[in-house]
Amino acid sequence: MRSETPGLLTQGDPRPLQVIGSTAEGSFLLLCDHAGFSVPRRLAGLGLRAKDLERHIGWDIGAAEVARRLAELLQAPLILQPYSRLVIDCNRPLRSAESIVETSDGCAIPGNWRMRREEASMRAQEIFHPYHDRIGSALDERRRLGLPTLLVSLHSFTPMLHGVARPWHVGLLSRQDARAAEALAASLQSDKGIVLGCNEPYALGDETDYSIPQHAERRGLPHVLIEIRQDLIADTAGQQQWAARLAQGLLPLADRFPLLPTGAGNAGAHSRS
Repeated sequence: MRSETPGLLTQGDPRPLQVIGSTAEGSFLLLCDHAGFSVPRRLAGLGLRAKDLERHIGWDIGAAEVARRLAELLQAPLILQPYSRLVIDCNRPLRSAESIVETSDGCAIPGNWRMRREEASMRAQEIFHPYHDRIGSALDERRRLGLPTLLVSLHSFTPMLHGVARPWHVGLLSRQDARAAEALAASLQSDKGIVLGCNEPYALGDETDYSIPQHAERRGLPHVLIEIRQDLIADTAGQQQWAARLAQGLLPLADRFPLLPTGAGNAGAHSRS
């Protein structure tokens, strides 16, 4: 299909996004920016071993399966991005030094060394932009139809980074609008065994995030970015448990937020692990 063109993606490479469910239904739209660790064939695995790509540096372990189960429980559409964050990070602004990294958590990424501007642009054009364009078109359609939208972005984080243990089981991130994060936090904290972080282990920022600033904040949409510790969702049981917990807290929010007025919050350009 694409193999006849001089571009990056060839026949047999995954499409740059996957959509599950109708994006013109329900009260939620779910995103998973780091759902997979695929690498385009032309990049020869970025010079890495398969086991390195499958580490936390290559993708958000467990996040896609939690997102799929949560989408079922909420009866919500889900948009996933299957390429490794090491190819291009779809939750970083293109201007960020972390958009395409040369090292990650001490691991060198040979396929990203001394990259020409044209190569970086090709990755953006064939992976980053199609994913975010689809999110934008889904939100535009929902606005035209008068559908309320709570944007939920699913991520996961490694239990230890740079030798420092991270005690949180889950982190809820927000910045301009904390209503959804606060409501979900109240639900999760009913389980006294959960260690919850508010804007932990990360905080939203224009240099370290893209999806929430671009698609939620700029449109005035209620939102929450959810980070779950990877050891808790590394297997099916954990993924099911956390999807159920999140659904319990999110379902009551379905009709809680007012509609965004038609024509409000146009998309523009703005970006994170």
